[in-house]
Amino acid sequence: MDLRLPRLRGLRWGSLPARTKLRARRTAAAAAAAVVVLAGAGTWTAVASGDTPPVHRADRVMAMGGGVRLDTSYFTAGSSSARRPAVLLAHGFGGSKEDVRAEAEKLASDGYAVLTWSARGFGKSTGKIGLNDPQGEVADVSKLIDWLAERPEVQLDKSGDPRVGVTGGSYGGAISLLAAGYDQRVDAIAPSITYWNLADSLFPNGVFKKLWTGIFFNSGGGCDRFEAELCAMYNRVAESGKPDAAARALLEERSPAAVGDRIKVPTLIVQGQSDSLFPLGQADAMAKAIRANGAPVDVDWISGGHDGGDMETARVESRVGSWFDRYLKNDKNADTGPAFRVTRTGGIDSTDGAALLRGASADTYPGLESGPHAVSLSGREQSFENPAGANPPAISALPGLGGSGGLAQLSSLGVGVSLDFPGQYARFESTPFAHDLRITGSPKVTVHVTSSTDDAVLFGKVYDVGPGGTQQVLPSQLVTPVRVPGAKAGKDVTITLPAIDHEVQKGHRLKLVLASTDLGYASPAAPATYTVSLKSDLQVPTASGVTTAAAPLPAWVWWLPLAGALVALALLLTGRRRTTPGAPAPELAEVPLQITDLSKRYAKSADRYAVRELSFRVEKGQVLGLLGPNGAGKTTTLRMLMGLIKPDGGEIHVFGHQIKPGAPVLSRVGAFVEGAGFLPHLSGRENLELYWRATGRPPRDAHLEEALEIAGLGDALARAVRTYSQGMRQRLAIAQAMLGLPDLLILDEPTNGLDPPQIREMREVMIRYAAAGRTVIVSSHLLAEVEQTCTHLVVMDRGRLVQAGPVSEIVGSGDTLLVGTASPVDEPVVEKVGALPGVASAVTADGGLLVRLDPAGSAQGLVVELVRLEVPVTSVGPHRRLEDAFLTLIGGSA
Repeated sequence: MDLRLPRLRGLRWGSLPARTKLRARRTAAAAAAAVVVLAGAGTWTAVASGDTPPVHRADRVMAMGGGVRLDTSYFTAGSSSARRPAVLLAHGFGGSKEDVRAEAEKLASDGYAVLTWSARGFGKSTGKIGLNDPQGEVADVSKLIDWLAERPEVQLDKSGDPRVGVTGGSYGGAISLLAAGYDQRVDAIAPSITYWNLADSLFPNGVFKKLWTGIFFNSGGGCDRFEAELCAMYNRVAESGKPDAAARALLEERSPAAVGDRIKVPTLIVQGQSDSLFPLGQADAMAKAIRANGAPVDVDWISGGHDGGDMETARVESRVGSWFDRYLKNDKNADTGPAFRVTRTGGIDSTDGAALLRGASADTYPGLESGPHAVSLSGREQSFENPAGANPPAISALPGLGGSGGLAQLSSLGVGVSLDFPGQYARFESTPFAHDLRITGSPKVTVHVTSSTDDAVLFGKVYDVGPGGTQQVLPSQLVTPVRVPGAKAGKDVTITLPAIDHEVQKGHRLKLVLASTDLGYASPAAPATYTVSLKSDLQVPTASGVTTAAAPLPAWVWWLPLAGALVALALLLTGRRRTTPGAPAPELAEVPLQITDLSKRYAKSADRYAVRELSFRVEKGQVLGLLGPNGAGKTTTLRMLMGLIKPDGGEIHVFGHQIKPGAPVLSRVGAFVEGAGFLPHLSGRENLELYWRATGRPPRDAHLEEALEIAGLGDALARAVRTYSQGMRQRLAIAQAMLGLPDLLILDEPTNGLDPPQIREMREVMIRYAAAGRTVIVSSHLLAEVEQTCTHLVVMDRGRLVQAGPVSEIVGSGDTLLVGTASPVDEPVVEKVGALPGVASAVTADGGLLVRLDPAGSAQGLVVELVRLEVPVTSVGPHRRLEDAFLTLIGGSA
């Protein structure tokens, strides 16, 4: 999974405002004191083509005060004597100034002086990340404007006041808004896919957006890279799963909404439709507030967003350039575009599979409630469960799975990839539509909610359901979370559903789903029963004033190429749906694993078996080695044990529960198979924390510290995974499998690629894990390691059980005895022992003698003779290497 967000002019994430108002005007003397150029790293000239003047870039490190230094680049083109407007170009969260270099060069070629910088804590800049702290990142922008005011090539409105615009995406988009709110010298802005109120974005309707929040605190380099109060806030909310008033206040004061009444400059708002982080509602609040101040505002809904899809980079950059031409250069002929534009998907290109986009526009921004249309829904009062631990969670968006192929992009093409678990949601459906219906904005519905607990948390979403119910799409993969306090007494709740632009075709229906869980959010861990009933129709906005530039393609043109993908996704999701667990077998409730007559045929074969009539049992505290030559059926057995494939016969019980795909008891099973994929730029600890958050289970259930202690990675946990040796990566993967301290841990070839010291360390990890009464099953081809690590063995050959039992019994059934002695035995005595009747050979060994008996010999007879020879015998026991026993059992077929 790639944590870098989709590219829109170098964007990555948003930002915030709020504590003390910065001075709007700076004198030249104040500017000189505020910004100190510490170093000029160099100047470069880019070669231009045609008549375009070359672009010059100068890199500087500027001191912001308090020990903070910003790494900047300044781009100009043409004569230095010609004054021109300036543009501050901000990057996204997790990025640096290098991400926006190409756009800076283009703006410079178009006649602007462009200043880019790496924000605090990013790139080569120093300082703590403040999420656009008014006294940090926002103050930095005003000091950069001070510096621009001193440049001889920058146009001035008055002394100390340069003609300047600010633009950026996500984190950079928020600083654009904040700069305009805090510094009156800003003349125009163009924020992209960003937020108006960060508290509403991360804590929508009082529900913690845990995955997105966790991803960005980690992609920022870890909590310690942030200001202390932000780190403490995140840790507090992540642990409780519920935002408190102090957390909201902290984010609100750093949000553009805090200074919304001061933003009075022309604003081009670009917002993404494929965005579960900063959805369209954030842009709507932004547009309304700035327009209320009397400023010109245009709104552009692009196809992509933080969840992926087409960012329309070239078109957006062109529109931003025209916006600045109009309001910075005062070019009244500049085409700034319509007041409102939305990108709509019109199918796919048959040559490359890319989505075909077309624009729709209106002369005025319609908002999110224009042209309401009432849709009648049917459905009785329904009760459903919030499961303990809110697990398993429903799936809508998958944060961090961005890029051009995000889930939201698939949904725009009619491919349904969401998942709701039976018994965890209520649904209400419309009748099939007689005509096509275009939804543009936020649907609304009122429901009555009752909970068995004081609070309820619901997730509302509207599906587009095709004829026969076989095709079901969640537009843009968006849901609305809502916390309902006081639900125990019953309460009417009006739910504003996510803003979308989506066409429901004739013959399709709308389905309202209210679910108790969602992977991206924190739900109450305590089990509860929710009961909901309808109190109103579904009000759907149609924005009839928005007209499409081109007619849509016939449906068959773009549905046909996607049929294969749709079928594959449907099969995948169907295979993962939750099954209703049966009652556990009482006599097996404390048995980690019982396999009985397990069989699996090879595909397309009626009589060839990968596994046949396999039976064995594993008890608590055992470390079981699963051995067998290639083709013995080990991997097939493990895959059936993990619920990945179904057996053709027999049963598998884990703690008394029969294993089937998706069986809830599998939550008690941890598995390491073929290595884990880690994000190389994150530390070991951050990778494990991110993985656990993705499971949707409460942080306290991870038992992270216990798993890490067992894995024994020590200080290496704080280092980036890319610095790990192969052995450290294997141990980190084992730690990941141990998260939650599963009662049954399955390890497939855990020592692959390790050197002898690393193998020894891995052995110790497995032994420590089982020491607490848990059970480990390990499949390995290193027989010497299995002999030293495992307490019990299961040996398979050709799909059948050959032998099962304690290692000592299986290894000790040979003809070699280890004779322990109180002192070393002299060589003449060893020779005498070797010549005894019934003895084939005798050699010295550590701690005694190794004596191999011939067929006529016996252990009892040997002991008698040793006593006669006055050998100081302390013990006599069987000795045979596991390799010898293994080859004997399988007849050398390995």
